[in-house]
Amino acid sequence: MGRGDLTDVEWERLLPFLPVSNGRCGRWRDHRQVIDGILHRVRTGVQWRDLPERFGPWKTVYERHRLWSADGTWERLLQQVQAAADEAGEIDWDISVDSTIVRAHQHAAGARTAPPPAPASKGAENGRTPERDAVAAPRRPPGGDGAGGEGLGRSRGGFTSKIHLSADGRCRPLSLVLTPGQRADYTQFKPVLEKIRIPRVGPGRPRKKPDSLAADRAYSNGPCREYLRRRGIRHTIPEKTDSQAARLRKGSRGGRPPGFDEDRYKKRNIVERTINRLKQSRAVATRYDKRGYVYLGTATAAALVIWLRT
Repeated sequence: MGRGDLTDVEWERLLPFLPVSNGRCGRWRDHRQVIDGILHRVRTGVQWRDLPERFGPWKTVYERHRLWSADGTWERLLQQVQAAADEAGEIDWDISVDSTIVRAHQHAAGARTAPPPAPASKGAENGRTPERDAVAAPRRPPGGDGAGGEGLGRSRGGFTSKIHLSADGRCRPLSLVLTPGQRADYTQFKPVLEKIRIPRVGPGRPRKKPDSLAADRAYSNGPCREYLRRRGIRHTIPEKTDSQAARLRKGSRGGRPPGFDEDRYKKRNIVERTINRLKQSRAVATRYDKRGYVYLGTATAAALVIWLRT
């Protein structure tokens, strides 16, 4: 086993949830070897063509990663690992929300403006019903229409992307959303929270609601607070200086100040520490992937490793 490869325990946790070939599309290369190759690239940021030979053909590793990023396999694996942690009571549901800027390498530019095609399974092409264990044909991944459609934009850092995320109290990502670098944080507040979906190991609906939430002043506005009140989520968000001044100018018509728990707000650093852990993976800290859905799959794979090794 090489440095950064899956251990036997980690492999056993992933094995029951991995896709199974339907047998009509040829034999798949061993999942464990390919996943180790993907994780090596995520950790080191090496070019796909420069993967060590022990991981097999580089194109096989890349295509597996691209396919799993498109059909949501990485996201499903992450949710299953989260579900096992929730069943064991290991998730701290006092969460925090924030975002981070990621500098895009020049190799991330130049994606085709047309949206990426959605590959269909061989059985679907022949009009046959795929087997129960077969990998479902991935839906068309988002993208196209230039850099903006691929989550690339211009910000103070130059050519950048932005990862919006939520983190549990043990510094582990719960949900990830990708946007261009200039996108404001509060615009993705609702998508980040609605992407939290922890399945139950047994019967029951997935858990989507945290116990409490902490966020910085970027999320201090009426729509964000109204959304949290509507869902019944206790929250700690500091009030902006200009909002406070406007409220005071109105006197009694300005209403009461929003509640603020200083002790709870001290835990907001967990999302900053989660971002630091994500960016230990060089392929996340610098974006090399042209397609936005592939880069989001890279970040999700890095988050999966964090959950497996925490």
